[in-house]
Amino acid sequence: MPKIIEIDDLKNPDLDVFTKLTEAQLRNRLEPEKGIFIAESPKVINTALDCGYKPVSFLMERRNIEGQAYNLINRCGDIPVYTADREVLERLTGYTLTRGVLCAMHRPSYPNLEIICKDAKRIAVLENVADSTNIGAIFRSAAALGMDCVLVTPSCCDPYNRRSVRVSMGTVFQIPWTQICETSEEWEKSGPAKLNKLGFKTAAMALSDNSVSIDDPTLLAEEKLAVILGTEGDGLSHSTIASCDYTVKIPMFHGVDSLNVAAASAVAFWQIGRHK
Repeated sequence: MPKIIEIDDLKNPDLDVFTKLTEAQLRNRLEPEKGIFIAESPKVINTALDCGYKPVSFLMERRNIEGQAYNLINRCGDIPVYTADREVLERLTGYTLTRGVLCAMHRPSYPNLEIICKDAKRIAVLENVADSTNIGAIFRSAAALGMDCVLVTPSCCDPYNRRSVRVSMGTVFQIPWTQICETSEEWEKSGPAKLNKLGFKTAAMALSDNSVSIDDPTLLAEEKLAVILGTEGDGLSHSTIASCDYTVKIPMFHGVDSLNVAAASAVAFWQIGRHK
């Protein structure tokens, strides 16, 4: 049976995971196995549960207990369900709950890089992508358009960020992903070479004098291909571009020279995802 707990004290420490802890604090505990992330909306939470993620507690509007979250609550056994009216929750969290339901979930450890890349043919690599909305959108495109897994560098926004999870519509739980390299310095020094050792040719998405088109036949014929996309604004680092096997561009019109990284990822994933 669910454990329904009416919120009568906004300073209740059991609510800190929803109200006080920053994304970094949720992620970087002294004991990594106690890491937490927040999933928002019944659809996203159900997707996480379907993929084996373990819930810790809920925070939701009272009306959702017998409404859109009814089946979800009963699916999760006797974990705490903290509840109040919308106005109270807005004061508590500092923002409007988009779908009226939050779930704190146990954060898994990073999967092994070699294992998730072993049978992959097309992978996406994100270098220093900082915006949570872009991360979520890229994961959604990667899952939908044929990428086998996603790798993020240490300076990327956390894919388990609340907004990233919501924008991804739960695909962050469905497509395999992990962090590549322990530090940004390690990535800069040997990241593309690490991908080569795993059997991938590397394709840096960037404009240069020797860029090939995203529909280049030689590029698309590669058996294993890693598409690397860079941070908003500055794009990929010069060292990453220089270390890659290909520099790749998306042909454009009307004098436009670049796309938002999330939009560029969708174009690139659609093109290379269907050639594997």
